[in-house]
Amino acid sequence: MRTTRVLSRLAAATCAALLALSGAAGAAFADGGDKDDAEAPTDAGTSFRTATAIRPDQEATAQASTGDYLYWAFPVYTGQRATVHATVKLPDAAARHAAATWQVDVYDGLRRRQACRLGTPTRTVAQDAESVSLSCSLRTVRAWSEQWANDPLPGTYFLRLTVRDLKADDLGLPLSVRTKVTTTDAGGAQAVDGTLGEPLVPGAGSDKARPAAVTEPEDGWAGGWWSSRWLWTAGGGVLAALAGVGGYALTRGSGRPARVPQGL
Repeated sequence: MRTTRVLSRLAAATCAALLALSGAAGAAFADGGDKDDAEAPTDAGTSFRTATAIRPDQEATAQASTGDYLYWAFPVYTGQRATVHATVKLPDAAARHAAATWQVDVYDGLRRRQACRLGTPTRTVAQDAESVSLSCSLRTVRAWSEQWANDPLPGTYFLRLTVRDLKADDLGLPLSVRTKVTTTDAGGAQAVDGTLGEPLVPGAGSDKARPAAVTEPEDGWAGGWWSSRWLWTAGGGVLAALAGVGGYALTRGSGRPARVPQGL
């Protein structure tokens, strides 16, 4: 009975600690979600240096001409999976002369082109199409990588929208674009050991003012202190403690036999 009471008290204390930890994590997420969204951008850059800064879950719009190279920049931190979306409202079909191929590309802070894990980054549309939608889901951003690898690392990423295989007569026609970047947390299962010395942010080694595109996320480039690894660590500690108490209860015996005289 005594062993049962000890185990019950230990389990109750463990549950209380886990609930407190979960509550703290929930409060941290709630504090991060209270921040009001800034006004969405209504233009796009025409190069890496002039890329328009957008934040995750913020929809940006732009008016441009067919044939322009359009650039946006957004931050992604450790443990996130980013997906870029772009929808182009094409010029009037009567003014176009042929089909065209549209494409989105994503580059990291070192301007290395990143592969799309999912999505449709390239699409050919007919002459009479009204719009085209493109998307690209990146791999999970890692905290650290080998120098020779092309793994996504925390920092600034660039979205570029271009048109390919376009007839010369269609250059310069007006169009409108809507872009959006969404992110999800991959969880502790995707975490790796090691940290990056500096995020891949253009101008990180310069004394000049950085452009707005490289603004650091509120929780930092590491993604904050919370991770599902905390739950796994706490759960492992609880199981180890219960195993230790249970093993002691099974092996300690029933104490001194009653038939043994005192002094022996």
